[in-house]
Amino acid sequence: MNFQDLLSQNLQGAARPTGDLGGVNPKQVGLGMNVATIDTLHLQGSLQTTGVVSDLAVQGNGYFVLKSGEKSFYTRAGAFGVDEAGTLVNPANGMRVQGWMARTVDGRQFVNTAADVEDLIIPIGSKDPAAATSEVFLASNLDKRTPEIPPGAGPAEIRDGTWTIDKDIYDTFGNLHTLRVNFTKLAGVNNQWQAQVTVDPDEATGTNTVVDIGTQNSAADTFTVEFDNFGAILRATDGVGDVIDTGELQVQVAFDVLGSTPGPAGAPIRQTFNLNLGTVGSMVNSMTQFAETSSTKAYRQNGYSMGYLESYQIDQSGRITGVYSNGTNRLIGQIALASFTNPGGLEKAGETTYVASSNSGEAAVGESLIAGKGKIISGALEMSNVDLAEQFTDMIITQRGFQANSRTIQTSDQMLQELLTLKR
Repeated sequence: MNFQDLLSQNLQGAARPTGDLGGVNPKQVGLGMNVATIDTLHLQGSLQTTGVVSDLAVQGNGYFVLKSGEKSFYTRAGAFGVDEAGTLVNPANGMRVQGWMARTVDGRQFVNTAADVEDLIIPIGSKDPAAATSEVFLASNLDKRTPEIPPGAGPAEIRDGTWTIDKDIYDTFGNLHTLRVNFTKLAGVNNQWQAQVTVDPDEATGTNTVVDIGTQNSAADTFTVEFDNFGAILRATDGVGDVIDTGELQVQVAFDVLGSTPGPAGAPIRQTFNLNLGTVGSMVNSMTQFAETSSTKAYRQNGYSMGYLESYQIDQSGRITGVYSNGTNRLIGQIALASFTNPGGLEKAGETTYVASSNSGEAAVGESLIAGKGKIISGALEMSNVDLAEQFTDMIITQRGFQANSRTIQTSDQMLQELLTLKR
């Protein structure tokens, strides 16, 4: 609260400087006092950690945007929660938190922060459909010292001359399969290896066997890879003899998904995926051949089974990411923040909310960390920006001043009493 004088009595006016004397200030006595302004101090308060994901605080400038019907409200109090419909709300009054929901276009998720804000819905328990594996990435080292397998070799010789890589992959139903690639050195040829590919090799004979390696339909289940004299991958030849020797080396693999609905020819679904061997001449995330122990490293595949949304996370930019039981993460939406040219002009609307006024300026709604807006802290709440230590100190000083003044009056009274006593 700021105060101002009510009236002012002018005892002497001001005088300008002369050649002999300097200027003289006016002499005025203020009479009375009234309230000039009652200001809300929109200062940063300290943060209190709660550990609740939906508790949000703004570190810096900005206000959360809430809606009740079509009316917008703004607040710094971020004690939010999820209602029965999955909507992110203020559970104290039911106002809906505003932001932007994620959209999926061409298999890619994004948030359009240039669009109008909308309700944020976190669908706990919703399904994430299974996705078939379409890419498998290899980055193994094949030991240059591996012996060749001679004709008529026994089991021990075959075992010593073979390096096996296993990787879990998924079909269109989300069923888990084992991809196995056996590498053996080609006899009489330097730096070339033959790779035999099977799917579910430990299942009964004839189930899920690889039926195609290459861009054409064939029964081939092998391909070859060749390395240069520096240990980097040089080229690959797929099952139909097509040589790949530039850029990314990818061999297409296909297998039949058993139990799938037959096509027009009565055959089950044939699932294809790319076996990525690396980049020609590269040592990074690519297959190599050095005189070092062979390593099994099929480091990534992009398939997964069906899952359910179990939890969610909110980062500093307000992006809400869903965590599913199948290990995938999905962008759900992003929380919006509003800023004002004159925050002091906001009008209080009760329940820790404000509304825009004619002197606050229009709300500039956008994402956090952009255009001067602060960052969002999840798992924390902003406390009052009142400095309690300072307020207690001021109260003690005021109390001591009042006591001193009362002592002055008491002393003056005692002195007058003594004077009256002397007169008697």
